[in-house]
Amino acid sequence: MAYETIEVEPLAGSIGAEIAGVDLSKPLSNRQSDEVYRAFLEYSVVFFRDQDLSPEQEIAAGRVFGEPYSIPFVKPMDGYPELIDIIKEPEDVKMYNFGGRWHHDVSFQEEPAKGALLYALEAPKWGGDTVFASMYAAYETLSDGMKALLEPLVGLHSGRNSYGASGKFVGGANSSRSMQIENTAEGDAVMEHPVVRTHPETGRKCLFVNQNYTVGIKGMEEREARPILDFLLEHATRDEFTCRFRWRSGSVAVWDNRAAMHHAINDYDGARRHMRRVTLKGDRPFREQPSAGAE
Repeated sequence: MAYETIEVEPLAGSIGAEIAGVDLSKPLSNRQSDEVYRAFLEYSVVFFRDQDLSPEQEIAAGRVFGEPYSIPFVKPMDGYPELIDIIKEPEDVKMYNFGGRWHHDVSFQEEPAKGALLYALEAPKWGGDTVFASMYAAYETLSDGMKALLEPLVGLHSGRNSYGASGKFVGGANSSRSMQIENTAEGDAVMEHPVVRTHPETGRKCLFVNQNYTVGIKGMEEREARPILDFLLEHATRDEFTCRFRWRSGSVAVWDNRAAMHHAINDYDGARRHMRRVTLKGDRPFREQPSAGAE
């Protein structure tokens, strides 16, 4: 089905498209909103250039895609609980950058995020790109035997490596001086989600494991689970399943966290990168159940 009110240019073969003809600072018509959302579902991540958004306008733009909510452990903007500033300062040299490993946002929650809208207020002259991977393509290219093996498996997700009592941000370590991240014992909790989830809107199956928060597989010892997870993560990030976005100030990315992983590349030490994010409330991942009488 063609797009009539927007221009959509695919960015890569498996994931990602750039949308033109949209000013996110203004309310969209019903038709335009529907087409933007359809592109979001079709391409799993969509990009907009040359936007100028106040905090209120960014939250309103986020509502085109879902319901904004406040995520745990990261201090939000004053007066805007739905927004977080993601900042790396020039002084933050040889330090882990926020979002710097492959992940689904907050997959350690009972209801992981539906997606997020990320807006670039200040981008470095070079570097600082974000890479996205299609978890549809990752699942669909697996062998039938591997799909059968994965179908009943349950992944264990935890924020312990980042936000737990001994996580990497404890005491301000690995955190930009302009961000406040709280480490607590609550971050050590473990949540269970299917390794293969069914997208609640498209009905397509996709992998739901990631480098940052998937810490094991239910019913398996670490030495049994680790080779499976390592294979899936290596497979999911093959070049042909990814797209890479070059940020400029005023750029916006909106991704479907249910069907895409992403990570921020840390190759711009000495420069400043300031992003602002609104996260969208999701629901509990599920595995499609066979219909009655199906084999």
